[in-house]
Amino acid sequence: MLTNALSARRRRSNDGQRDGQQQFSSRLSNPLNEVYQDVAQASGGQAIEVTKATLPQATSIIVDTSSSSLVTVFQAVRNPAKAETFSFFVDTLQNLTIYITGNSPYYIITSPSGVSQSSVEPSGALGLIETVGNFYTVRLTISDQAGLWLISINSTQPYTVKVLGQSAVDFLFDFVELSNGPHPSYTVLNSRPAANSNVTLLVSMVGGDSVRPTEVALVEASSSKSYNGTLKEVALGLFMASINSVPAGEFVVRVAGKNIFSKASNGLFQRQSSTQLQASNVTVTTQADGTLVPGKNFTLTFTVATTGSGGVFNIRVSNDRSFTMTNVPSSLTLARGGSANGTVTLAAPRNTTSGSDVTLTIEAEAPGGADSNYAVLRLSVVALVTDITPPVCKVVSINANCLGNCMLSSWDLSANMTDGNGSGIQSVTIRQGNGSLSTSTAPDRGVNVTQAFYSASCCFPKVELMVVDAVGNVGTCFRSLNVTVSQSTNATSTITTTNTNRAECCLFLPVFFWLTIGTSLFYQYMQL
Repeated sequence: MLTNALSARRRRSNDGQRDGQQQFSSRLSNPLNEVYQDVAQASGGQAIEVTKATLPQATSIIVDTSSSSLVTVFQAVRNPAKAETFSFFVDTLQNLTIYITGNSPYYIITSPSGVSQSSVEPSGALGLIETVGNFYTVRLTISDQAGLWLISINSTQPYTVKVLGQSAVDFLFDFVELSNGPHPSYTVLNSRPAANSNVTLLVSMVGGDSVRPTEVALVEASSSKSYNGTLKEVALGLFMASINSVPAGEFVVRVAGKNIFSKASNGLFQRQSSTQLQASNVTVTTQADGTLVPGKNFTLTFTVATTGSGGVFNIRVSNDRSFTMTNVPSSLTLARGGSANGTVTLAAPRNTTSGSDVTLTIEAEAPGGADSNYAVLRLSVVALVTDITPPVCKVVSINANCLGNCMLSSWDLSANMTDGNGSGIQSVTIRQGNGSLSTSTAPDRGVNVTQAFYSASCCFPKVELMVVDAVGNVGTCFRSLNVTVSQSTNATSTITTTNTNRAECCLFLPVFFWLTIGTSLFYQYMQL
């Protein structure tokens, strides 16, 4: 919302209005707002010029343009202005709305059935027109909206057109680079596409398996010229579009297709990217060579190249973790059609968590700011692991008093855990068992010893403690009491301890088996 935008010049009507009413002959946009208009167009937004008095009225527009499931059907920019008729195809959409920005443009909107409404009709056959500053909102209220629409605009000032609606059918896209070889693959291009070259788009359809594209094209924002691509399905709902050329100026991505389960307009639909894109004659390439280790310098080499004019190119490097960067060049000198290399040294603090990421962005700007490009690189921080030995757990004592009712009896275990010269014990937890655990740490002969005390009811005679050091090595302690108890208070119990070799608990089974057979044979013999 720009409130310093409008200046007006009043004059009387040329036709000699008898009532002497004054009207605005023109509205002149503040030149200082041009940069905001450029940012709005590039990001898919709107630069709305209003007065402070009409600002509350304009805020409702923000709510409309931030609704869920909002899709872009069509958009265009004309600067310099020219009279033109635009066409776009509408499928089954909710809250279909046309937004026009400009200084007093005259326009006529025509529906697929041939019904028209002009800009001088606030309430007409097609819907309602709301005007706030230089912003015109056309809310279409007719029931039959599917089909081909026309918008004819005549203006002497620059203007924009955008058509939005709500729908579950949309698309996502990425520019990708293909790599050939025994196993062909692709990587997402984290920069602006190169000018005067072929490009490949990876298009993902949104809205279900019944939605399929029939056309993917790049459309110039300042004209109606389109660059169509060839489509190839690479997976369910995923398509690769190869386009031989890229528009020289700003452009949008347009996808046309068919929803086989939709009856409206034979299932045909049209969508455009909400943001505008632009190719560049400048390229920035880089590749990580090595590992970013906490506390150590990491040097990265990058290359800036141009297919256009040479000169001094400004260089900006940033990262999203505020890591220290040194040896960053402020500029590189390139010959026409040439390239130059630069380096940046990045250092992650010693306490940086291993496995975390840092995103590095390298920007190159051509002389005078006429062109620019960037490269985005995500680096993983990996600490060098020298500790590969798990912690050691040693049981010091076991005290058991499991006579009588197990619910009224308890036992406890004491153990010492050490990690030697490793990274140190990070945690001690109960992996198996239903008791309470407490730990304390004290030095012993230059080594930190973690003392664990575990206590539990005799109804739960097994315990396994898990010890983890700072780099993830795991050690365990397992102990089991072979307890024979009764729920009555007069029962007796037998207690033995079992170590991690759990097979010992079953050695009595063969003896019991042979005693049973012998008793049975003796009984049969006495019956003879």
